[in-house]
Amino acid sequence: MTDWARKIDLGRYGQSNRTWLGMTVNPAVFFPIALISLSVILFSVIAPQSSADLFSWLRASAVSQFNWFLLTVGNLVLLFCIVVALSPLGKIRLGGKEAAPEYSRMAWFSMLFGAGMGIGLVFYGVGEPVTHFTSSLAGGPAAPLGGAAGDIDGARTMAMAATVYNWALHPWAIYAIVGLALAVFSFDFKMPLSLRSAFYPLIGTRVWGRAGDVIDVLAVFATLFGLASSLGLGASQAMAGITYLYGIPNSTLAIIALIAIMALVTFFSVRGGIDKGIRFLSEVNMWVALGLIIFLLATGATMVLLGDIYRNLVAYIQLLPAFSNIFGRNDTGFYNDWTAYYWTWWISWSPFVGLFMARISIGRTVREFLAGALIAPTLLCVLWLTVFGDGSIAQIVSGKLPDLAKAPLDTQLFLLLGSLPWANITSFVAICLILIFFITGWDSGTLVIDTMTSGGRTDTPLRQKVFWLFAVGGIAVVLLVSGGLISLQAAAIASGLPLAFVLLLICAGTLKGLLALHRGGQDG
Repeated sequence: MTDWARKIDLGRYGQSNRTWLGMTVNPAVFFPIALISLSVILFSVIAPQSSADLFSWLRASAVSQFNWFLLTVGNLVLLFCIVVALSPLGKIRLGGKEAAPEYSRMAWFSMLFGAGMGIGLVFYGVGEPVTHFTSSLAGGPAAPLGGAAGDIDGARTMAMAATVYNWALHPWAIYAIVGLALAVFSFDFKMPLSLRSAFYPLIGTRVWGRAGDVIDVLAVFATLFGLASSLGLGASQAMAGITYLYGIPNSTLAIIALIAIMALVTFFSVRGGIDKGIRFLSEVNMWVALGLIIFLLATGATMVLLGDIYRNLVAYIQLLPAFSNIFGRNDTGFYNDWTAYYWTWWISWSPFVGLFMARISIGRTVREFLAGALIAPTLLCVLWLTVFGDGSIAQIVSGKLPDLAKAPLDTQLFLLLGSLPWANITSFVAICLILIFFITGWDSGTLVIDTMTSGGRTDTPLRQKVFWLFAVGGIAVVLLVSGGLISLQAAAIASGLPLAFVLLLICAGTLKGLLALHRGGQDG
């Protein structure tokens, strides 16, 4: 092993933890984040219009100025994951040669997918392909790569390839590199389960001081606001479905009441821990999601949709270089409003999803970890997006749902289900799907934030987890009330952009860690 890896010096890390109101916290991380959270909540409550204007400006400015950088980071991270997986470093087993996985592959993958994309994929699964189809059919800067003006088949192909691009390999690579870094340094080098640990090979013991505190604050900030934005999306869509199905008015008060009810349910999931809470709900939701997919396949043009899965995957691979290109892009509407926004969203979620991935992945090889985090979710995303996206486009083209594209994003899924048999049943199932993803995301996010603000501890008291549960919910509520979708998106962008710089350094630190393990003969 290299010199830094022979003797890990943790300094006084963890010894600065303090007990406050019955909670064990790292003051240098906990209090700055608590202050930021409280400030955002108060600002949004006291000056809702000003906060909405600020969020709107922030969203537009960030994606237009840093789109090239965000895309570059995504490209580099994906290439890094592929090279590591295919290299001899892929044989290294997380936790050592004798480590064994704690969960079956099905349970493991269900938890990965539920934490990584559940709510977002359900929210955008109909709306994004439909939006890209209509813009591609019209052509112009709002369309992916300029679209295919007047060509229905070309517009459909472009729309689906663009949608898959935003949800497939790149986002999961962003999650995977953070998860891999945390797993390597926690399980193999016995460092704290904290993002700062990945920087030990780069800056040594300084990572346990103020420099590390800054890294953890950025990670928690991104997680807190990225998660809050996703919960806001899930709550608005679930409420839209309840309104569609039962006629209950879709008001701000109703959404707040729904979030309050979900907070109570999430509390019981948090109290149950990973095995009794997240694991069980994630497996249930995976089967529910597959059931919806099978239903749409059975009631739609089954053979056509099955063929579309292959065609969409091929189109995605063929257009991947063009979508990943940062030079001479004329499709500014798609590039800024969709891809750049998504990349900041994925980055804002990466500490949360990555830490959760690490906690449940001991015993797997690096290659198995990266393959499971890249290939399997990509294939499931292609399946989901094809069935719901191509199915929606087919309804538009056939004239059954000509105004689907004009409907709000949070109601489009229910309009699609309403055009098929047993609409009341499937719409109810879809609402349950959203709410369970809502709970598992909120639960796992709460656990991760709690770990990062307590010096890497996983044995904190329940009241501490509940504190963060309500902090995330409170931010989601005020963002929804103050500015709706724009504020939610701006929160994800504001929290994800600073972390993009950190991701590149994580790649460097992780490579050094893996090389040290490889030289020390810990492959296999």
